[in-house]
Amino acid sequence: MSSFIDWSKTTRSKNYQGTGSFATFMIIAPVCFFLGVLFASFPYDFPLLWTKAPIPENFFDHLETHLKFVHQSPPLISRILHIIISVGFLGFFIKLFRPSEANFLFDGASLILYLIGFGVYVANIVKALRSVSAEIWTDDGFDGKTHEGENGELILGREDSLKVLSASNTILALVLVGILVLQAGQWYAEKKEADDAAAAAAADAKEAAAKKEGSPSKATKKKQ
Repeated sequence: MSSFIDWSKTTRSKNYQGTGSFATFMIIAPVCFFLGVLFASFPYDFPLLWTKAPIPENFFDHLETHLKFVHQSPPLISRILHIIISVGFLGFFIKLFRPSEANFLFDGASLILYLIGFGVYVANIVKALRSVSAEIWTDDGFDGKTHEGENGELILGREDSLKVLSASNTILALVLVGILVLQAGQWYAEKKEADDAAAAAAADAKEAAAKKEGSPSKATKKKQ
């Protein structure tokens, strides 16, 4: 693992991919975009997870209509979404190519969270959207059946499946916020190191100036 890190690269190196680089923008922009998408779904997630108030009878019908509209949107929409996901991965690849120790710690942890979020999206969110579009809960006799034989995948009921989808949205939002926190931590670490380096340089310059001022006075005393 130590061979993966470029120990000669620091936060003050010219080739350091820090928080001010374009690669960081390629990471933060998709994360903020996905948080915006999740925020648009929050009015539907809130009654399912965050309140004990009774859910209106037509709520699930409205939610299913919304989810069908999202999943059955033109292919261009999903392609744009996947391109934005790829932009985030590309940003991580750039920052983690011959990384410094700071890149390895902050960007490596951010990449792990990004992969977790991608897994939640593929395994839970996409699966739930497909189930809603297929209208599997309207089949006669549906009652939490297995999909392929007795050992097949368990399909939850309508209400439970929509709650799982809402919980997945919440988990994904927390993961994305974690990425922003790590990137902010990297910025703070860079700023702190730069401030310490500037303070050390100022102290060295002050000490050198004091020695320089003291040298002529000593030479004058010797002449006398």
